[in-house]
Amino acid sequence: MRTVAASRRYTIVAIVLHWLIALGILALLALGLAMTRGPLSPMDRFAFYQWHKSIGLTVLVLMALRLAWRLFNPPPPLPEAMPTAERRAAGAAHLALYGLLLAMPLVGWAMVSASPYNIPTVLYGAIPWPHLPVLPELPNKAAVEGALKLVHSYGAWLLIALLLLHVGAALRHHLVLRDDTLWRMLPLVPRARAKPEVPSR
Repeated sequence: MRTVAASRRYTIVAIVLHWLIALGILALLALGLAMTRGPLSPMDRFAFYQWHKSIGLTVLVLMALRLAWRLFNPPPPLPEAMPTAERRAAGAAHLALYGLLLAMPLVGWAMVSASPYNIPTVLYGAIPWPHLPVLPELPNKAAVEGALKLVHSYGAWLLIALLLLHVGAALRHHLVLRDDTLWRMLPLVPRARAKPEVPSR
C-alpha cells in the first residue's frame, strides 16, 4: 500500500516526462534566440534550425505521451491549505502552458510544411519526418509561412512568460509557503520524505 507521502508525489513516469519536456523547452528557447538574434554563419544557422525542428517535434511527442499518461493517472491533489482562487489560477496557468506546449510545435511543423524552400525534416539527421498535408501545395506559401512565423515568434515570448510564472509559483510554494508542491515533482527524492502541509490560517 502506498504511504501518504507517496500518494502526494507524481508518478515516476510523469516526473520523467515533465523534466524531459522542461529540458527540451529550454533547449528550444536557447536555439530559437541564437537562430534569430545570434551572429551565426549560414551553415551554423541551418544546423541550429535542424536541431530546433528535431527537438520541437520530440517535445510534441513527449507532450502527447504526458497527456495520455495524465488521462489514466490523475495528478496528486494540491495542498489543502491553498485558497480556491489560487487553485483556479493554478489550473488556468497549467491549461495555458499545456496548450502552448502543444501549439508551438504544431505551428512550427506547419511553418516548415508551408515554407517555399520545401526543406525536408530529418529528426536528428536520421529519421525522416513528413510535412503536414495540404500546406506544401498552397499557392501562397510565402504568405502563410510568414503568418505562421509571426504566431510562432509571439508564442515563444508568451511561453517564456508562462514558464517564469510557473517557476516563480513553484519557488514561492517551496521557499515562502513551505508546502510540498515543488517536492511532488522533484526527481531523485525519497518518497518517504514528505513535508507536512501548512495548516490553514
